[in-house]
Amino acid sequence: MDTTPQNLTLPPSTAARPDLDWSQVRETILMLNLAVAQIELALRDSGGSVEVLTDSFTGMYGNIMALVEATLDLPDSPVKETLHEAGRSVSMQMQHAIVAFQFYDRLSQRLSHVCRSLEQLTGIVNDPGQLYSPFAWHALQQKIRSKYTMEDEKLMFDTLLETGNVQEALERYVQKKQQEANKDPDIELF
Repeated sequence: MDTTPQNLTLPPSTAARPDLDWSQVRETILMLNLAVAQIELALRDSGGSVEVLTDSFTGMYGNIMALVEATLDLPDSPVKETLHEAGRSVSMQMQHAIVAFQFYDRLSQRLSHVCRSLEQLTGIVNDPGQLYSPFAWHALQQKIRSKYTMEDEKLMFDTLLETGNVQEALERYVQKKQQEANKDPDIELF
């Protein structure tokens, strides 16, 4: 009678439990997957709250504007003027808050792109046929670059590939944004 379990599977070797099957590539993949999971959780946790805040501010803005409009029907008085000006001031502040929430949406999109890029990187690192293929790496880089919609983001990407220096890539990105803001004062830096 065979007493050997049929489904004996050993857990993969890890840095905490290295064996002859231990691999720095597997450890890298685990850490990349952990980074993706953390980003995904942060996006999921914050997304609902920001959506509620955006909807609330949009609704409040509508109500404030209705109050501002209603003040126009009041007889002229200092109270009418105070109410009208305060309403307009609050509505402008709410518009700024709504714009800030739109920047959060942009941040969420960027982090989602980072997650997808890390997943694709994991795929290359996990596949020995692609891991040592410059063509696979170049294709990945071009795929990531193609996801950028703004020229200053592409410049940052190109600078990083050219120099290997994150700080220089960020500095060029900020410099480009500042040049654009100087040309068009309606552009806000974030």
